[in-house]
Amino acid sequence: MGVPEPATPEGRAKGELEAAILAVLHRAAPAALTPGEVQERLTGPLAYTTVVTTLSRLHGKGLLRREKRGRAYAYTPVADESGLAARQMRKVLDGRSDREAVLTHFVDELSDDDEELLRRLLDLGG
Repeated sequence: MGVPEPATPEGRAKGELEAAILAVLHRAAPAALTPGEVQERLTGPLAYTTVVTTLSRLHGKGLLRREKRGRAYAYTPVADESGLAARQMRKVLDGRSDREAVLTHFVDELSDDDEELLRRLLDLGG
């Protein structure tokens, strides 16, 4: 069992808040949103500074682009949701020394349908 993530002052886990903010930005895409616009679209009360910090953190992780809009930045995701998931999977793989073992375990845990899909995709690419 993993260690729970620290909560924000508003009581959300950091990963949960990042996911909620990414979801808001994906729904708005291709439009870019400022922290204030993101804050307005989130459910529940959330401090503006918490939104700014989280957006900056996501930008630092390479998940968001930002452009200057007035005194603030406006943010857009670098990829759609499936693209972000693929980037996360790649990051996990890149962080391990035994890539073969990671990929073997990954494939072993796929459903039969997902394994067949993966085989078809590999056949198309190769």
